[in-house]
Amino acid sequence: MNKKEIKAQDNPQDKLSVLDSFRALGLKDKVLKGIKEAGFTTPSPIQEKAIPPILERRDVIAQAQTGTGKTAAFALPILHSLKNDSSIEALVITPTRELAMQISDEVFKLGKFLKTKTVCVYGGQSVKKQLELIEKKPQVLIATPGRLLDHLKNERLKNFAPNVVVLDESDEMLDMGFIDDIEEIFQYIPNNAQTLLFSATMPARIKQLADKILYDPVHIKIQSSSTTNADIAQRYYIINENERNEALTRLIDTESPSKSIIFIRTKKEADEVNNYLQNKGYKSTALHGDMDQRMRRDSVQAFKGKEADILVATDVAARGLDIRNVSHVFNYHIPLNIESYVHRIGRTGRAGSKGVAITLATPLEYKDLKKIQNETNAKFELYEVPSVSSDVMINTLLNTKVSDEAINLYESIKDKTDSAQLILRLLSVYLQEHVKIGLTKQEALEVQKQEILESKKEAKTKGSKGAKGKTLTRDKNPKSSTNRRTNKENLSKNTRPSNAQERAKKQKMQSQQKYYKG
Repeated sequence: MNKKEIKAQDNPQDKLSVLDSFRALGLKDKVLKGIKEAGFTTPSPIQEKAIPPILERRDVIAQAQTGTGKTAAFALPILHSLKNDSSIEALVITPTRELAMQISDEVFKLGKFLKTKTVCVYGGQSVKKQLELIEKKPQVLIATPGRLLDHLKNERLKNFAPNVVVLDESDEMLDMGFIDDIEEIFQYIPNNAQTLLFSATMPARIKQLADKILYDPVHIKIQSSSTTNADIAQRYYIINENERNEALTRLIDTESPSKSIIFIRTKKEADEVNNYLQNKGYKSTALHGDMDQRMRRDSVQAFKGKEADILVATDVAARGLDIRNVSHVFNYHIPLNIESYVHRIGRTGRAGSKGVAITLATPLEYKDLKKIQNETNAKFELYEVPSVSSDVMINTLLNTKVSDEAINLYESIKDKTDSAQLILRLLSVYLQEHVKIGLTKQEALEVQKQEILESKKEAKTKGSKGAKGKTLTRDKNPKSSTNRRTNKENLSKNTRPSNAQERAKKQKMQSQQKYYKG
């Protein structure tokens, strides 16, 4: 691929009106009216860089995060170029039905004055119903790979010859195993179709795909993957492994978010945390890949409406979600990579509003947290999990669902003591368990200091080995089990871990043993 970098114009946007700033990109009046109606002010960097080459019918490969305005970056020039010739002129392929529906909504809004017809095609919906909608001759078809390929193989799409094809969230389609489907879909695409590939990251497999399906593309990269929104307050709490659920509910109670998303690593944990919250009386719902399409749709609708104000979600399931008024994002665990962290917290602080991102981390996870902080150039603030107040405690008790186990336990002891004594004793137990969660600031700072000393000692040891002429090798995977074992041995020989670290290690081992036993 020949690379041609496109840089944003340095035109002072403050001298242009809202419409003029987009008109300068070459968009026609009916599209500009849709932009104004949608409330856009000035083009985002990805829009400013991508729209001109797309209008020139160049193939484009663009690296940009969710939330940067990339949907409009491809939708606006597509709308500008529509001929309304009663055929599918544009095809957008996206990994999930949720993202497909959101893109459809945005294209419909931006194309309001062009009377653009859009249709969504995805699994879990009636094939007959989809074909009835397609027979109404939409100009833009938005589809997930599996269902689209099924329609194409069975020759259900008549006169299918789109002028432009968009691959959105390409890296997510790779993660979800759709790349082979994409390659097969392109066997049905005209050779002269313009192709636009958008992806948050550019793994080797995506580059290989681009080599196959793009011709002399323009390369665009928006440097937002390593930065976070200044409108988002980023906090972290150092807790012990077995305190995650209690810390989470304590923070929800004290923060009182209007709407919040809790990001979880696995589908199993998403269900477990959601069940825990519901049993505690919270209005929560889950979203993950093992749910069928109807359940996922119902969860999103419940969260968008008033039925749920907490969404417990995995990264892939929440990809591309655009829900207004999310005031808080909770990282139940530290995300596995920087891009995931940026994507997660980008669900709040949108459209100029303020947001809060809260991360729960154990002492052993501090290094990973520090890495995210360094690479995102963000300011992380250390907080302590607040002590429970009497008002919160009473509210929690009154809203907690009574379990069958509790009823059985009460029946077995009610004749052994009077009700008043029983209530007082239960409150005493409750207070003992809820007085303190996690590490104090002083304890957390001690852990951080210990980690810094350990890193310096490790670097010094490596330097002295190199000075003696020994051959130093670097494992390709710095988190390999061998290196982890070596680090732990060095720590036990050369340093004395704090009580907080020892306690955290023991609790983490117990938690892992419990997890693997089932």
